[in-house]
Amino acid sequence: MNNFVAIEPKSFVEYEAAVNASGGLVKPISPDVRAMVWTNYQAPQELAEVLRVNPQLEWVQLPFAGVDAFADIISASAHSRRAVNFTSAKGCYREPVAEHALALTLALCRAIPERVQDKTWGRQFAVSLYESRVLIVGGGGITEELLELLKPFKTDVTVIRKRVAGNMSGATRTLGFEQLDAQLPLADVVILAAALTAETTGLFNEQRFNLMKNKSYLVNIARGPMVVTKDLERALEIGSIAGAAIDVTDPEPLPDGHSLWQAPNLIITPHTADTRAMVVRLFSKRISENVAAFLSNGNLVGLVDPQLGY
Repeated sequence: MNNFVAIEPKSFVEYEAAVNASGGLVKPISPDVRAMVWTNYQAPQELAEVLRVNPQLEWVQLPFAGVDAFADIISASAHSRRAVNFTSAKGCYREPVAEHALALTLALCRAIPERVQDKTWGRQFAVSLYESRVLIVGGGGITEELLELLKPFKTDVTVIRKRVAGNMSGATRTLGFEQLDAQLPLADVVILAAALTAETTGLFNEQRFNLMKNKSYLVNIARGPMVVTKDLERALEIGSIAGAAIDVTDPEPLPDGHSLWQAPNLIITPHTADTRAMVVRLFSKRISENVAAFLSNGNLVGLVDPQLGY
């Protein structure tokens, strides 16, 4: 058994160092390479072709927590004679993304979108996050980290997640997706931190914005298509919700001149919850631990469940 690991389609010195530090040896993809780190989220078809001509591959490390771009590939592999183990970066970027979610939440509560544009003293308005009701959609590593960050604010936190196996630590309650609509009218802040799947695509539409309080805020640090863009724009324009902050958009990047740029009480950050510098550092750690696992006990971190899609 060899220790060859390919890094495709583009290698980075940091990733090569992570492979070498864990007992692997970086080598271009070839018939004797059993493991591969894939570095391009935008090239799923290219990955599919690499897998087709390299049936010896046993494990592929994907670069981000969300694997929606590779859903068809993962599903096809699961139903083939020789399934490939796919691992995602879920949990890798939990700290910076949770930090960004908190920053956006506080900015909305303190009316920062309004303040940064004001050229006069302005209205006396702010909302405190302390002892507010927060609803988080998604129960992964970002949510775990965010629950820790919210503790000092003594918030009442409801987590909505796909699989409920007891209460998440730090949450007031943990419920299934079937409880989402009943919880929306109670929330002061709604934070989206779920994976993009068939179930979560378009999850926040006109119907759900109408269920939210007109004093509530939406924060999206998950995936843009979880929110119907035109419905968010409309909700902000008519005041169905008080404001929103989004680090992801649909389409993405959001084109210059798009009407969403003009929506009131909206903060848009250009998918910077985790910057390239953060990603390289944190993803290198995941590569290192998974290469070591692949070459020893096989206990890979971040295994993708083909049924769940994350």
